[in-house]
Amino acid sequence: MKHTHIYILGCLALLLQGCGKFLEEYSQDTDYVRTWKDLDELLIGDCYLPVKNSNYLNLTENIGSWLHVLADEVEECQSSYSSNAGADGDRRERTFGYFTWQQRVGQNESFTDYYAENEAWTKIYYCINVANNILSSVDDVPQSSETDEQGAHKVQGEAYFLRAFYYFWLANLYGKPYNAATAATDLCVPLKTSDVVEDRKFSRQSVAEVYAQVLSDLDDAEYHLTEYKGKKPSIYRADLTACHLLQSRVYLYMQNWEKAAEYAQKVMNEHPALVNLNTATGKFLVKDNAENIFSMGGNDVPNLFNYVYQSYSVSRELYAAYTSSDLRKSQWYWQRGNFVGPVRTKVNSMYFSYDQTAGDYYTRAYSEIQVQQEVSGLFLLRSAEAYLNYAEAKAYLGQEGEALEALNTLRKNRISTSANYQVTATGSALVSAIRRERRLELALEGHRWFDLRRYMVCSVQPESISITHEWTYYSSHTSTKMTERRRFVLEENDAAYTLPIPQEVINFNTGMENNLRPWREYTVVQ
Repeated sequence: MKHTHIYILGCLALLLQGCGKFLEEYSQDTDYVRTWKDLDELLIGDCYLPVKNSNYLNLTENIGSWLHVLADEVEECQSSYSSNAGADGDRRERTFGYFTWQQRVGQNESFTDYYAENEAWTKIYYCINVANNILSSVDDVPQSSETDEQGAHKVQGEAYFLRAFYYFWLANLYGKPYNAATAATDLCVPLKTSDVVEDRKFSRQSVAEVYAQVLSDLDDAEYHLTEYKGKKPSIYRADLTACHLLQSRVYLYMQNWEKAAEYAQKVMNEHPALVNLNTATGKFLVKDNAENIFSMGGNDVPNLFNYVYQSYSVSRELYAAYTSSDLRKSQWYWQRGNFVGPVRTKVNSMYFSYDQTAGDYYTRAYSEIQVQQEVSGLFLLRSAEAYLNYAEAKAYLGQEGEALEALNTLRKNRISTSANYQVTATGSALVSAIRRERRLELALEGHRWFDLRRYMVCSVQPESISITHEWTYYSSHTSTKMTERRRFVLEENDAAYTLPIPQEVINFNTGMENNLRPWREYTVVQ
C-alpha cells in the first residue's frame, strides 16, 4: 500500500494534536492507508483544525488569533480593574507587531527582539500537505462497493474544500487583495498541490495563480460533495452548502458579482435559517445555532477581552455603530464604563449565577481557561454571510430590489420589532449600508481585515480607511502603572494592509521576495 508522507513546506516538522473534543470522531496514528476510512481518520485528525479550549496563557496557540487586532474592531482596554494583569500583559505583547502594523509583525514592544512569526503559516501548510497526501492516495484504496465509492467522494470533497479554504486564507494575509488588472503579477504565497517531497526552495506564485487553484479545488469539492449522499455528522465537517458559501465568498473577493450572487443564492436555498434575536436570546456563537454551516479551529476571541489592564476592548467606535434598537448591541456585548467585551460565546457554567456587578465577572465568565468555545473565531461559515454576499453582489450589479430584500431579511431578525428595520437606500448609499451591516453582523469573526482590503480595489465604489491604534506601556507585565502611551496610524491604502511573509520562511527560502512595508512611526500622546 502507498505510504503517506506528511511534511511541511519551508519549516521544521510540526506535530499537531489529533482531533479536538467537538469533532466527535477518533483519529488514529497510521503510516499506511488501506481503506478510505484510514484517509477519513487522517483528514479528521490532521487536516481539519481542531476545536480547542481557549487558552488563557498562550494567545498564539490557536491559528491567527492576532487577525482580530489588525483592523478597527479592537482597541486597548480602558478598564480600572487590575486582576491577572501579569498573564495578560505577557501574551498581549505578542500581538504588538500586528496591532501597530510593524514592518515585522513579530516585533516586541521595546523593539529589542522578535516573537516567532510563522506559527500560523507552518500549521496551515502542514494541513495543506495532509490534504495533498489524502488526494494523491484516494485512488489507491479499494472502491469495490457503493459504500467505498461514497466514502471516497466524501474524503475527496472535504480535502479539496479544506485545501481551498487554507490557500484562500493565506492569500488574503500575504498576497495583495485580488485586482484583476494586477493579479497576474502581484505576489501571493507558494503553491504546493503534489504529495511528492521536493528538496528545493520555494518561491511565491501570483495572486491570480493562487485564486485559480482555490476555484479549481472548490469546483472539485463541489463535484465530490454533490456525489456524496451520506448524512453530515456535525458542523465540524464540510458539506456541499459549506462549499457553496465559500465559493460565494471567493467570487465576491474576485469581483465576479454574478457568480458571488449565484452561489449565495444556493446557500439561501439550502440553508435559509436566520436566528431572530427578538425571540432567541441565548448565546449566539454556540454549536447548536441554526445559522451554523461549518466551523473548525479554535477561538481565542474572549481572551483578547479580559476587562483588565494590559488587555483589549471592542472599539468604542464599533460599539457605537449599533443603534439602540439593534439587538446585537444588547445581546452580543457586555459594556462597563469604556470597556466593551463580546458575550456571544458560551458562558462559563461555574460562574453562570456569579454577581454580574462584580469587577471580575467578565473575566471569570468569558475569559478563563475553563470556558470551552464551541465555534471558530476565524473559520466559521454561517447563513447570515450568504445574505450579505448576495446583497452586496446584487447592489454592485445595479439590481437594488434584490439587494434590499436580502439585506432587510437579515435585519428583520436583528432589529427590535418596535423599530423600523427597513433599509431603503439606493446607489452609493445602499452599498455603504450593506458594508456597514456586514461590519456589524460579522464582527470578530475574521472578516473585517479582509473586507477592508478588498474594498480598496473594488471596481464599484472603492474605499480605504485610516485606522488609529494606541499602545500603552507599563513599568512591567505585572504592573498597572502606565509609563507612556503611543499612537500608531495605518494610512489609507497603506502597504501594511498586506502582512509580511514570516521571517523564518524568508530565511529558509533564500531569495524569496518579501512584502515591503513602511517603518511605522508613532506619536507620544500621554
